[in-house]
Amino acid sequence: MTIHMGIDMTPERRDKFIATLNRRQPDLSLITDQVHKGRNIAALIRTADAVGIGEIHSVEPKEGYRFRGTTQGSDRWVKNVLHADCESAICSVKAQGMKVYAAHFSDRAVDYRSLDYTKPCAFLMGSEKEGVSDEAAALADEHILIPMMGMVASLNVSTAAGIILIEAQNQRMQAGLYDAPRMPAAEFNDTLFAWGYGDLAKYCHDKGLEYPPVNEAFELLNPSDWYEQVRLGEAPLRQW
Repeated sequence: MTIHMGIDMTPERRDKFIATLNRRQPDLSLITDQVHKGRNIAALIRTADAVGIGEIHSVEPKEGYRFRGTTQGSDRWVKNVLHADCESAICSVKAQGMKVYAAHFSDRAVDYRSLDYTKPCAFLMGSEKEGVSDEAAALADEHILIPMMGMVASLNVSTAAGIILIEAQNQRMQAGLYDAPRMPAAEFNDTLFAWGYGDLAKYCHDKGLEYPPVNEAFELLNPSDWYEQVRLGEAPLRQW
C-alpha cells in the first residue's frame, strides 16, 4: 500500500496555515447565481480567500464552467459548495444563521455601505447577463447596490463582489473580528490537516477513514502504526 503524503508540513508552512485559519470568517459567505464565465468564478474565489471567507456557494450554469489561472491556487483554500438551484444555496446559508444580501437593482435596494456586515451574512451575486434571478431576489433579506456615477449602469460581477466584500472586511476589521480565531476547533483542525497533507486527506475521504493522529506541532504521530492499521482494516472510520 502506497499513500502519498502531499505537502510537507514544515513549521513555516504550518504557521502560515494557522495564521490564515485564525482570520477565517465562518459567518461570512458568497453565493453565485449561475455566473457563467469561469474566470469570474475564479476571481470570486480568489477575492473570497483574500477577505477570509472559507466557503462559498455556487449555482452552476447549464454549460458548466472551467477554472483557469485567475485563482492562483486559492480554489484549494476555499470550499465551493455546488447547488442545483439558488433556493438550495440560500436555504443552506440561512440555516447557518446568515442573512442574504443580493446585489440587485430594485425598488427596495439600498446603498451597500448602509448595512451592518459584522453580523452573519452572505452576498448573492448574479450572472453577468441576467443578474440575480427573480426567484433568488425574492428570497434575499435585503437588496444592495453600488452607486454608479458614469454612463455604465453595472460592474463586472467579480469587480462588484470585490467592492462589497472589502466593505465587509473593513467593517469586520474595525469590530475586531479578525483578531481572534472564530472557526470551531474541530473544523480548524480538519482544515489544517487537509491543507498540510492534501493527498493523505483525500485518501482518508475516499476510504472513509479518520485522519491519522498528529502531535502538537501537527506532525504525523507514528505514521507507520497508522499505515499498519489501514492495511489490517483496523483504522478508525469516519463518515465524511
